[in-house]
Amino acid sequence: MSTSLSASAPASTARRGSTPLILALGLAAMVVSMAQTQVVPILSLLAHDLHASSSGVSWVTTATLLSAAVFTPLLGRVGDLYGKKQTLIAVLAVMVAGSLLAATTTSLTLLIVGRVLQGSATAIFPLALSIIRDQVAHEKLHGAMALVSSTLAFGSGLSLVITGLLTQGSNPNYHSVFWVSTALSLLALVAVVLLVPNRGHAAGGRIDYLGTLTMAGFLVLLLLGISQGHDWGWGSGKTLGCFAGAVVVAVVWVLVERKVASPLVDMKMFTHRQVAFTNLSGLFIGFASFAQFIGISYLVQMPKMLTGYGFTASVLRASVEYLLPSSLIALIAAPVGGILVRRISARHTLALGAVIGAAGFAWLAFSHGNSLGVILAGLLTGTSIAFGYASMPALIAASVPLEQTGIANGINSISRSVGSSVASAVVTTLLASKLIHGLPAGVPPLPQQSQFTLSFVIGMCALLLTVPVALLGLTRAPKASSAPVASGGGSAAAEPVLDEPVLAAEVVEAVEEAAEAEAAAVAEHSIKS
Repeated sequence: MSTSLSASAPASTARRGSTPLILALGLAAMVVSMAQTQVVPILSLLAHDLHASSSGVSWVTTATLLSAAVFTPLLGRVGDLYGKKQTLIAVLAVMVAGSLLAATTTSLTLLIVGRVLQGSATAIFPLALSIIRDQVAHEKLHGAMALVSSTLAFGSGLSLVITGLLTQGSNPNYHSVFWVSTALSLLALVAVVLLVPNRGHAAGGRIDYLGTLTMAGFLVLLLLGISQGHDWGWGSGKTLGCFAGAVVVAVVWVLVERKVASPLVDMKMFTHRQVAFTNLSGLFIGFASFAQFIGISYLVQMPKMLTGYGFTASVLRASVEYLLPSSLIALIAAPVGGILVRRISARHTLALGAVIGAAGFAWLAFSHGNSLGVILAGLLTGTSIAFGYASMPALIAASVPLEQTGIANGINSISRSVGSSVASAVVTTLLASKLIHGLPAGVPPLPQQSQFTLSFVIGMCALLLTVPVALLGLTRAPKASSAPVASGGGSAAAEPVLDEPVLAAEVVEAVEEAAEAEAAAVAEHSIKS
């Protein structure tokens, strides 16, 4: 009885005042997404101010991506084992340190170190979802997860606008961008310390260091090959070596995880149907999200006088007029997605969002000649991404034991990161493969319009593939069954896997009522004595 009570206590107290908790976690997640995109508009400024080459400056973004790949699943697992709030506070403190270093340095090397520290903060998102699953009442669970997830899209768009505003003028200073990041990270840290209760249940156990090392090696080699393949050449020895090394290290990682007593990632998680297809959906949605972001950003900045298409937009105008609306719509669409998850199920919400997004990409592909059409198409794709972000955490929460929520959401975040990296590589390669001939001297190479059309068609196909994954791959499981995913301690059926978290909450309520009745009986017996 005592074990059950310790696990269920968070749910009983969560029914009171969850709004401050959700706001604090939403702010923390927003800080993560802002850090990921804040340097995109200022890469050329960084190259100029730091006297670095374009390939050198590219590591400012690549380092963040690789750091996120390594630390997101690891810190998600640390939170599961040793306490989610404590881990979240520590990660936010590292985020503050990384932002402060980036804001004060004039060295490219130290800036990359700061970006590595910022990249580790990507683990904030799965940690936030784990805390929500622990502490938010079941009737608010889907909406809370959807709202926190929506801050990822909103933060990405807001970051572009802030960066554009701060670097306007004849003498822009990149340090101001990182000072804003430092201030927001510090605000999020204070909000988490003050507003997030420390009621979560820590599973306890040991960190699988060998599994962590081999998984990190696999992800670094894979993402390094994807992110640098365009610059190195897709047939170069470096790129092929990264991919070959990733395959070898992946095999070693699987062998390690199958042998150790308490693996970092239980391999059964990858063979569990619901989790596997949710991660596949994450791959497609991550691809579509970044294909939209890069495609629209480049398209609207094309000089129409030279290319015959585009809108000759500045970076700031591209961010405010064309990209921000699709980010803002996420704040509206995400709560709607949470309601749909509760009403029609997570997999149907995921499929509906994919259809809406595919329509948006079709609009972008075949009718991107006017500003209003691009903005409206962006609203459709933004709604699609928001529905996807609302659905996937619900699918994960319904498919894994409580003590594996952090690592499972961390892996789902990595699947989206891999999809985004692939989208960046594909779109960048397509735009560079067919160029306009006969441009005036001194004008940089510009892509043919057909390459944008092809990029948007590929994004549409990625979302169309999500529909059968959601409707056929993600089948409705029985209400309760033996857990197919073993717990960190090796117990094969430590907790039932539920198709809807509502049933879990009903079980918790029953346990609470029994505990209260038992306590009342003890008190009455003591009085009589």
